Amino acid sequence: MINHRGPQYKEMLFRITDRLKQVYETRGDVWILTSSGTGAMEAAIVNTLSPGDKVINATVGVFGNRFGEIAEIFGAEVVTLSFPFGETIDLDRLRGALRDNPDAKAVLVTHNETSTGVTNDLEAIASVVKGEFDKMLLVDGISSVCSMPLRTDAWGCDVVVTASQKG
Repeated sequence: MINHRGPQYKEMLFRITDRLKQVYETRGDVWILTSSGTGAMEAAIVNTLSPGDKVINATVGVFGNRFGEIAEIFGAEVVTLSFPFGETIDLDRLRGALRDNPDAKAVLVTHNETSTGVTNDLEAIASVVKGEFDKMLLVDGISSVCSMPLRTDAWGCDVVVTASQKG
């Protein structure tokens, strides 16, 4: 058994987080949480947003809706940009929402919506959110990390969450 206060634990933790950086394709920090995917989504919200911050929640399903609900619970002003279940995020509508809400701090998006099986084009979404509007991009990658390409740094994703029981 490894003592969580001993040097073996520290070495193991650093080794694992270094390998996770490869999975996420990032040089940024990687944090291992002892929570569900929803807990990781909560951590993303509470560690990047403050009560009263405006966010755009681009949602295509149940888990996209959940991301927005979590933001609301923690006091964010959520502008919901809903798309019919089974469809992907329309980039022109996303641009319009960002133009109409210049004070938005971030965009919430689910890369792969488990409830519908729809995969959003995260690279294109990031190009709009980061490249055109320079807003924070918080990504629910719970069912996409390790299952499909998700290039955190190359695409400019600020926060990507996942859970061990998924992809």
